[in-house]
Amino acid sequence: MSSFFALGYLLFVGTARVVPLTRSGAGPTDAVLVASARAGERWAAEALFRRHEPLVSGMAYRLMGRDEDVDDLVQETFAQALARLETLKDAQALAGWLCSILVGNVAKTIRRRRMMARFGVGRYALAIDLDTLVGPSVPADDAVELRRVYALAETLPDTIRVPLVLQRVEGLSLEEIAELVGCSLATVKRRVAEGEARLRERFLRGEGR
Repeated sequence: MSSFFALGYLLFVGTARVVPLTRSGAGPTDAVLVASARAGERWAAEALFRRHEPLVSGMAYRLMGRDEDVDDLVQETFAQALARLETLKDAQALAGWLCSILVGNVAKTIRRRRMMARFGVGRYALAIDLDTLVGPSVPADDAVELRRVYALAETLPDTIRVPLVLQRVEGLSLEEIAELVGCSLATVKRRVAEGEARLRERFLRGEGR
């Protein structure tokens, strides 16, 4: 499958159609691409992937704390999204919808690996790559905070880890987190509060510095 941008149009190989770019030059809207993908246009599915893959990959990396997991999670997320594209009610809300699918996949991955670790299988898979996540360009105060959050996250179940990272690292509101994880605002508040309490306890013990 080949596609490329030229002269203000998105051209795609194997068809006679030409789809004009938006006035901003950013390409067809998500609504146009979703409608085309629903109609079986493979170029549209590729365009959606190219547009939203950086967002999904970035969130997957920060939630998992290591890059070994990202490719599989991203591929799985987009495969699931394309398979259930007909269920998307608002095509312009595609980015948030993709992130909610990703968050579900991340939670399942964390649960599976914690279960394996309890049986002595794949313990290394729970490790978070702090040195990569907290690079030398991160300001000192932020680096300390990130190390504390991720050192704790490594020990948490997915129900607490995911909301805590979404709030502390992604900077999302509790309402946004509730929508992504698919639970009530009250539940998210309780889980984030538990994560914050554990973070304070870890700080008082002098861990995760």
